[in-house]
Amino acid sequence: VQLVESGGGSVQAGGSLRLSCAASGYIGSYCLGWFRQSPGEERERVAAITRASSISYADSVKGRFTISEDNAKNTLYLQMNSLKPEDAATYYCVRALGIAGYVDCWGRGTQVTVS
Repeated sequence: VQLVESGGGSVQAGGSLRLSCAASGYIGSYCLGWFRQSPGEERERVAAITRASSISYADSVKGRFTISEDNAKNTLYLQMNSLKPEDAATYYCVRALGIAGYVDCWGRGTQVTVS
């Protein structure tokens, strides 16, 4: 499977961005989701969605970020509202073995800057 992110950019605090992830190849029963990593920090699981549409969010983004997918377009989205400087990171689209499971495929990432 290939995962290609887009939609990153620079935004002021309080603003919004929507990230997209185009998935090609076999998804099957795998979970899709988003991680992020900022310099000097560990990767953080941000949000995930299962094939049954169960959703999980990191506490740090609950109420501000929304994960969704368009199965017809094989595209995963992450709507990010009320962005904070601490949300600045490289965001990665991932395929995982469960909503909190092992990630076996990573996209290349898209950069989000919040000033």
